[in-house]
Amino acid sequence: MSMETSLKTPKLLAAALLLSLGFSPARSETREQWIEWGAKIHGAFGAFIPVGIRIGLDAKERLKADARGLSVTYYGGEKPPCPCVADGVMIATQSSPGQGTLQMASEKAPAGMMAAIVIRNRKTGEALRYSISDDWLPAILGWNKLDPAGRFDAAMAARHLFDSEPAP
Repeated sequence: MSMETSLKTPKLLAAALLLSLGFSPARSETREQWIEWGAKIHGAFGAFIPVGIRIGLDAKERLKADARGLSVTYYGGEKPPCPCVADGVMIATQSSPGQGTLQMASEKAPAGMMAAIVIRNRKTGEALRYSISDDWLPAILGWNKLDPAGRFDAAMAARHLFDSEPAP
């Protein structure tokens, strides 16, 4: 075996192992994977989790960030529910309180907002501010009558679910 071949073999084995475990850089996550991860991380896949996933995926695409390349600050609204949306954003962006890339702000979202979320590209500093109006609460709560796949689909298809704008 040549030196070149012996150096390639461990890399090929590692790549094969990762692929066999389901990791693929060219593959997009499936609805079922998002549901599984949401349930594992949050404890259940309620209707607010896919709302956060949708926002996180939007930010990841628009800010052109790699995995773990975003930082998130979450501002909860005055009205219930708990900040379940933050867990969905965390799942989609791979941000984490333990890494210091997901922070729950002590300040509240502006009046009339269920949540405001600032997501920043850690390399470029570019940021977007997302806001979800309190007007969405009845609809999102209604999605909880659906099964997890229906909740995911409803959140992904909802028009004007959130507003976004550049943030300073």
